[in-house]
Amino acid sequence: MQQPISLNPDSKILIVGSGVFGLSTALWLARLGYRRVTVFDMQDTESTGYDPGAGIESASADINKIIRFSYGSKIEYQRLASQAAEIWDQWNQEIASLAGEELPEVLRRGERKLWYKCGFLRMGAGTEFADFELQTLRNMEMEGIRDTQFKSDDDADTERAKRSGWAHKLDVCRRQERFGVHKAVLDSSAGFVVAYKACAWAQHLARKAGVEFILHDSKGKVVGIDAIDHDKPVVRTADGMAHEGDLVVVAGGGWTAGLLPEADGLIETTAGSVATVQLPKDRPDLWDRFSPENFPVVTWGLGEGTGNDKDIYSFPRDENGVIKIGYRKTKWTSYGDVAGKRISVPKAVYVTEKNIPVPALEGIKEYISVNLPELAELGLSSTRLCWYTDSIDNSFVVDFVPGRPRVAVCSGGSGHGFKFLPILGREVVKILEGKGDQTVYGQMWKWRTSTAGKRNGLEEGEEGPRVLEKQRMASQEDWVF
Repeated sequence: MQQPISLNPDSKILIVGSGVFGLSTALWLARLGYRRVTVFDMQDTESTGYDPGAGIESASADINKIIRFSYGSKIEYQRLASQAAEIWDQWNQEIASLAGEELPEVLRRGERKLWYKCGFLRMGAGTEFADFELQTLRNMEMEGIRDTQFKSDDDADTERAKRSGWAHKLDVCRRQERFGVHKAVLDSSAGFVVAYKACAWAQHLARKAGVEFILHDSKGKVVGIDAIDHDKPVVRTADGMAHEGDLVVVAGGGWTAGLLPEADGLIETTAGSVATVQLPKDRPDLWDRFSPENFPVVTWGLGEGTGNDKDIYSFPRDENGVIKIGYRKTKWTSYGDVAGKRISVPKAVYVTEKNIPVPALEGIKEYISVNLPELAELGLSSTRLCWYTDSIDNSFVVDFVPGRPRVAVCSGGSGHGFKFLPILGREVVKILEGKGDQTVYGQMWKWRTSTAGKRNGLEEGEEGPRVLEKQRMASQEDWVF
């Protein structure tokens, strides 16, 4: 439901959250001429460079995220991802051309690169291709980019992969040799980005464009959003201050539902499960095998709907030799009291849950044992929960909040939002300017409800089986293979 709102270059726009959705919105607002944009965050994402190792608790603050273009029938996301990739390319080139002192601190260390086009192997767990995969290939063909895809059982594709230098990534787990079957598609246009460096770069660009950031555990911590008599919204922070704006955009990731309890039923805070394997520096064979040059991003049985769903993803090693593996089959909830309602909220910042539920750990161990047995001897080096926000249908939620004049929500990343960091804000600004009804994304992302019995798990509530407090958490003793 769009509310009429008039914005001008001097409108005071307050954004809650300095993750991907908040950063992209702030950057595009500034670049489109809005001069008074302020971003609030309770974590100091600037001095830490979004580094998860520095204690930043956010889905955006991660070592890496997948860049993919495979979206089944959702061609609008495929197209937006392709546009984002063009800017990822530009950012790589821009970073490479700058002197060290012109870069944020985290980009002066290690590899000065955000986006690695290492390929994305969508690997099935069964003997047939899932409908989602076949629909994706039809869409790729319709868009004229089918030649970037290599289907493992297609002779023409495998021959083309040999000619173009991608054949060594078509079956990196040697499934055909070991099991006699390998159903997969390699997307040579996809890969991953170094997430924390990408966020630090986007914040750097936003600051250069004039965006102000208030990043502090009390001054930047938003505890409430009110309205005053003339309908202007006020952001209240933990230090007791009230900040009046012409528009407030809540882009708080997993914390969004806690600030906007009326969004309960449309978005829900959930946690994915992540584990890492640390490659020893005295194993150059493994460093070489799992380098981005030799190993793609891999998914295994992800959302197949064929009874073979494994819902696992993994990355090549990063520059420090860390291999990240994630489990998405079940996304966990954790309930707390918010404005008289029981709503799923993240575990408290700075009290990060280091353990993951046993089913998630077992799923990750199965992936390693079956597909990457050479990593089993090394064992796991860490586990953690990654808090983000699911929407009712896995599509984003960007719209004005019913009953809250001049307050908008920008959330619902549903585990696939990071790739759009360079481009998302372009579409968000159109919606904030009241043009959402005129764009395909404004229509897709509008405030909505569903009468369907199942709503992406949001219908379960606190009685459902995914509640974290009902799970047995895996300890380090369970890491043993």
